[in-house]
Amino acid sequence: MDEVTLESLARRVEALEQALGLRSGAPAKQDWRNAIGTFAGNEFQKQIDEEGRKIREAERAAAQRDEAE
Repeated sequence: MDEVTLESLARRVEALEQALGLRSGAPAKQDWRNAIGTFAGNEFQKQIDEEGRKIREAERAAAQRDEAE
């Protein structure tokens, strides 16, 4: 096996970044619209959404109780 040097590691990291598309030259365009529909029909996502709804409702109820006091 070749001797591991900082230069060889740098070359390997650069090759991996290029292979993964992390160094395409231009910054990757991240747009939230690409995620639309990603979790459609996913039962686990539905459970997450439901639990989040319950938490928000409980927080609203607690805030209303605090205001009433």
